[in-house]
Amino acid sequence: MRSAMRGALRAVRLMAAAAVGTGSCAEAGAGAGPKRPRPEPPPRIGTHDGTFHCDEVLACYLLRLLPRYRDAEVVRTRDPQRLAQCDVVVDVGGEYDPERHRYDHHQRSFTQSMQSLQPDKPWTTKLSSAGLVYCHFGSQILAGLLGQPEDGPVVTALYDKLYENFVEEIDAIDNGIAQAEGEPRYAVTTTLSARVGHLNPRWNNPDQDTEAGFKRAMELVGGEFMERLDYYHGAWLPARALVEAAVRRRFEVEASGVVLELPQGGCPWKEHVFSLEQELALPDPIQLVLYPDQGGQWRVQSVPTAPHTFQSRLPLPEPWRGLRDEALSHLTGIPGCVFVHASGFIGGNRTREGALEMARRTLAQRHGVGAQSG
Repeated sequence: MRSAMRGALRAVRLMAAAAVGTGSCAEAGAGAGPKRPRPEPPPRIGTHDGTFHCDEVLACYLLRLLPRYRDAEVVRTRDPQRLAQCDVVVDVGGEYDPERHRYDHHQRSFTQSMQSLQPDKPWTTKLSSAGLVYCHFGSQILAGLLGQPEDGPVVTALYDKLYENFVEEIDAIDNGIAQAEGEPRYAVTTTLSARVGHLNPRWNNPDQDTEAGFKRAMELVGGEFMERLDYYHGAWLPARALVEAAVRRRFEVEASGVVLELPQGGCPWKEHVFSLEQELALPDPIQLVLYPDQGGQWRVQSVPTAPHTFQSRLPLPEPWRGLRDEALSHLTGIPGCVFVHASGFIGGNRTREGALEMARRTLAQRHGVGAQSG
């Protein structure tokens, strides 16, 4: 009886409170203040449920870097009605429609690449949901993170760098595109896509809930994206000015003009060399690079034939390879030699002069003169 009475009194109080809030203008003026507008519901990012992959994980993470989606709820479902209520949908739904923020790539009609959507870009790899989101929002995301103009040189350079060295790999793996033709010599099983895949429940695990794993995957992918951005912005991009300065004074180092010296040390130089060779239309490609190591000794390193290959343009002479210290100095006739790698891509000397002489002897052997004898 008492519980029923308490329930009735509670109902009366609620009704009275409702009446105060919804009464006439006169009553409202005498009592409560103006009504507060209802807060807008947070935006929703839709993607598929079940087994998750690196591309939609990265797509969701990137979208939440945008101010408009910062507090967005990620709705994981394949229900068309629930997806229709989402503000943006990635990797599900069978639609690519940027006007409506639908970014799926699984439909047979989808053939888009970065180049097809932005003709000034060179990449022809078919886009996944990650690539689509990056293509449409990447510059805006980077500009916001770095506090730089969206069309400025910093954002432009890092946009290209992050696609080529981070996002494109995810696009290719998700779309089943191999790195090269033929049977690979060994398996690569530690890619970001592979590590995301391992966060899914095992096939024989009784608990097949993927929500916790998806959140862990977003942390993993987001952390790697931000670390990569920090490295490219803080280390890779500043190195370009140093490499360009070295290119412009290369003839002061060696008369042929194909040897660079980086006196500040081993900054990331390879890709800058390739791009500067094209931009400055160098008549002869750079062959060797000199720089001091952290211990104060000097290295002489061959420029690779391409950014992602182990093949060298001009490896150090074959008889030097694998030798060290006195044995190497005796063979070359150059004091202070430390080592030459077994593949010939790099060698070391205790002094700048010694490393430069190793470079000159390597160039001389390329032209068939000055061959070394023991």
